[in-house]
Amino acid sequence: MDDLFAPSDVSWTPVSPKLASVRRVSAGISFGLLAIVALVSLGMLLGWLYGVLAVVLIALGFLWSWVLIGRNQRSWKYAEREDELLVSHGIMFRQLVVVPYGRMQFVDVAAGPLERSFGIATVELHTATPATDAKIPGLHPDEAARLRDRLSALGQAQAWGL
Repeated sequence: MDDLFAPSDVSWTPVSPKLASVRRVSAGISFGLLAIVALVSLGMLLGWLYGVLAVVLIALGFLWSWVLIGRNQRSWKYAEREDELLVSHGIMFRQLVVVPYGRMQFVDVAAGPLERSFGIATVELHTATPATDAKIPGLHPDEAARLRDRLSALGQAQAWGL
């Protein structure tokens, strides 16, 4: 792993490549609506040439986001250690969140309509301090349920051991 601050003795698990697909579809919907609004608004106010120019610029923005979404998806990974869960993500601004099992209050599994249609879910870990909350998007629903159950059991066992 190329993180200077991440432990090297862990086995990282990547998230599903379907996460990029979900985010690309979502971006496509957003950019598409923006293009329609820009075309009609600018076309009616300033002339259709400006509307078409705005659509071209929006399309270039969408292509750039396509690349960034793929890179971001590949940066998400997590590792289960004996006493804590590590979650790492980010390209330019790398983030490593370490959540001790004993600090977890509850674990959620969430999946919106787009995520469900692609067969992925997000595991969200909640602690007493929002700054140490963590989420792992792009997990297969079976893996998300397994992780939720495991983390809940470990959190309960660690909390009782305090």
